[in-house]
Amino acid sequence: MRRDHAEAVTEEVHEHDRGLSHDLPVLARRRMIRLMAGAGLIPLVGCTSEQGTSAGASSKGADGTSSAECATIPDETAGPFPGDGSNGVNVLTESGVVRDDITKSFGDSAGGTAAGVPLTVTLTVVDAASGCGTPKKGAAVYIWHCDRDGNYSLYSDGVTEENYLRGVQETDDKGQVTFRSVFPGCYAGRWPHIHFEVYGSLADATAATAITNTSQLAFPKDVCETVYASDGYERSMGNLSGLSLETDGIFSDGADQQLAAMKGSVARGYTATLTVPV
Repeated sequence: MRRDHAEAVTEEVHEHDRGLSHDLPVLARRRMIRLMAGAGLIPLVGCTSEQGTSAGASSKGADGTSSAECATIPDETAGPFPGDGSNGVNVLTESGVVRDDITKSFGDSAGGTAAGVPLTVTLTVVDAASGCGTPKKGAAVYIWHCDRDGNYSLYSDGVTEENYLRGVQETDDKGQVTFRSVFPGCYAGRWPHIHFEVYGSLADATAATAITNTSQLAFPKDVCETVYASDGYERSMGNLSGLSLETDGIFSDGADQQLAAMKGSVARGYTATLTVPV
């Protein structure tokens, strides 16, 4: 069912993942806000931190940086493979979904393990109204992404019985959650990314109710090119070559707040960090 497996399915999934019918109003609203900000009508300053989550912004987040203004993380489509009950299967209500290592399937699924370059993802959830200065302790984050072949567990052909690369965690005193995963592949039509939903509490997340924010994390081009040159990602390198953040259907109107700060290597694995104002 993956886009790069069949042309007909590629077109269908490509449209849904860009959320054309659902997300054009959202994208249009974001572009209008940016235009108004450029004209000096409203302030629009993204949160930043030592983690480098927003290039060029002067504000600081819960990790100790100062802030005057803080923009909420942009709303994005959850795509066709959320696994949160909004499009068929619901993994959030299953025992075992609350975990930090999402590389393996859990419960009654097939029990497979996703292969790829190790990746540790840390999201810091902060209160936008406080200027990114207050961490959101006790919130919850659900993340999901494709494997190195571009397939989504629970949905794509060959991995419908798997539920790996999906997990939930409660934010700590610093507003942080950290997941151990693998670097996702690049499939046709989309820039490499990770989906995530923020909930007010762990109880809300595991009940699959009351989502407060839905967005996506983007990866820097140089890191993607390095990872995709390694074994197992051959298909991704070809898909990436025809893409850019500027032409991606989700990130084309600006990805400064969603571009992860990266450290590491293929041999040692990578870390990705992002501040998420809500």
